[in-house]
Amino acid sequence: MVQLLQRNSCNCILLGFCLLFCLVKFPAVDAKIRHYKWEVKYEYKSPDCFKKLVITINGRTPGPTILAQQGDTVVVELKNSLLTENVAIHWHGIRQIGSPWSDGTEGVTQCPIVPGDTFKYEFVVDRPGTYLYHAHYGMQREAGLYGSIRVALPEGKSEPFFYDYDRSIILNDWYHRSTYEQAVGLSSTPFVWVGEPQSLLIQGKGRFDCATPSLEPGVCNATSPECSPYAVTVVPGKTYRLRISSLTALSALSFQIEGHNMTVVEADGHYVEPFVVKNLFIYSGETYSVIIKANQDPSRNYWMTTNVVSRNATASAPPGLAFLNYYPNHPRRSPPTVPPAGPAWNDVKARLNQSLAIKAHRDFIHTPPQLPDRVMVFLNTQNQIDGKRRWSVNNVSYNLPHTPYLIALKQNLTDAFDQTPPPEGYDFVNYDIYKVQNNTNATSSDGIYRLQFNTTVDIILQNANTMTANNSETHPWHLHGHDFWVLGYGEGKFDMLNDPKKYNLVNPIMKNTVPVHTMGWTALRFRADNPGVWAFHCHIESHFYMGMGVVFAEGIDKVGNLPSSIMGCGETKGVAHRP
Repeated sequence: MVQLLQRNSCNCILLGFCLLFCLVKFPAVDAKIRHYKWEVKYEYKSPDCFKKLVITINGRTPGPTILAQQGDTVVVELKNSLLTENVAIHWHGIRQIGSPWSDGTEGVTQCPIVPGDTFKYEFVVDRPGTYLYHAHYGMQREAGLYGSIRVALPEGKSEPFFYDYDRSIILNDWYHRSTYEQAVGLSSTPFVWVGEPQSLLIQGKGRFDCATPSLEPGVCNATSPECSPYAVTVVPGKTYRLRISSLTALSALSFQIEGHNMTVVEADGHYVEPFVVKNLFIYSGETYSVIIKANQDPSRNYWMTTNVVSRNATASAPPGLAFLNYYPNHPRRSPPTVPPAGPAWNDVKARLNQSLAIKAHRDFIHTPPQLPDRVMVFLNTQNQIDGKRRWSVNNVSYNLPHTPYLIALKQNLTDAFDQTPPPEGYDFVNYDIYKVQNNTNATSSDGIYRLQFNTTVDIILQNANTMTANNSETHPWHLHGHDFWVLGYGEGKFDMLNDPKKYNLVNPIMKNTVPVHTMGWTALRFRADNPGVWAFHCHIESHFYMGMGVVFAEGIDKVGNLPSSIMGCGETKGVAHRP
């Protein structure tokens, strides 16, 4: 084993990590290499009948679905044909054990891919489940650059639930203004908010009202096949696994299927103790698997709908509509009923109750460490910094550096970013989360949190009032490079003395994305056991763009030699890089 490790340059200090790395780096003999060649470019598309420039992969949005088995190596050769725009793609939910440079987070793990260049991402999918990929440069995700990753169990192994067929559905919201226009508004003085999306998409299809006044002639075509309702065809009597995921730029959503209950069985790649819902609340960056049975009247089709929650319904986009198509009915045959209404947009209790209902499957419990080594409390605030509207954590708004952290830390480039870490808490005693605060001490920084390798870290996400009176927004937080245990949710202000006593340490679900509900808190725990540099941020595009995120570094001395292909920007300018 020692010779094998030396021969393959497994630069590890701890033998346990070496073994884990090599299991991922050199998978079982029956594992396969899944090779994809993608070209990213702008094309005119009409996903909601309104024609606009969209970022496509091989001409498609959503992009191709990556299909693999546990232990496979995925290789994606990505050519940037955007002509005037950089790009990077994040593999959402893939932990990148042994390949932190393939996480795809511009400014954190790599320099962006410049126009005309081809970049190779290579990583092992070490766990079965439902995952995503999407752009992680600027606000490109909401321009159409996203898709699904489905990782199956190896042959001969089975899951703790039965189904006949497997389908993937990505939910999204859709803006007609370009990401550039939105970004300029967010960075301007006076501040210009992006507003509510124009449409909701189900698997890349939606419907904007082409009769809207003041539209330019020819820009909206209600008969375009690109915006015909998406249809999932089912055979009567069969059972289906629907992998439902959300990559919204702004909206929290509810998803429902007319006349059909859904049994939740998976969340972010982990098996759930099954529970039944009529509607599924889902937040940007989350993935779920639900089981449905095609056991209704087969002579007709049924509505699948999605609607905005947690934001005022009167200002939000109209519901997204799709069909559950019972074979042999025509997939474009409209159901004979009115689409079912979703839940009330402001019913916080219902959303909180669903979050609390998600527990680990009884046969797949990963027991968390009973105590943390370090506790951080992240107050989610909105601030005015140097005349600009920003989102912040503990009154510090995050800025991406010009030199990616992974390179700067590995090569000891201490001038590449602020060496002072951000605060790990706030004024718990005096801060009133229910009031608009001046936060005159707010600032911005590109400093990071350095975590001792293999320690246990608790994060308390504390929500608060925004700069608008009586307003608090739902924030879905996503952690790169790890899964975490969700220990609890609560309303109001987190009580450092009493709330930890209520943590679920018996069967907490593990996830990579979790909401912090309005005027509430969420507690999570993870092990800092994956060498690299990892972003942790709000998954709402505009919020992260405005500074709502942090970065963790751990085990940098255990990271292998960095590929030159991730270099070429900031203090690594002039470093020769190869695809």
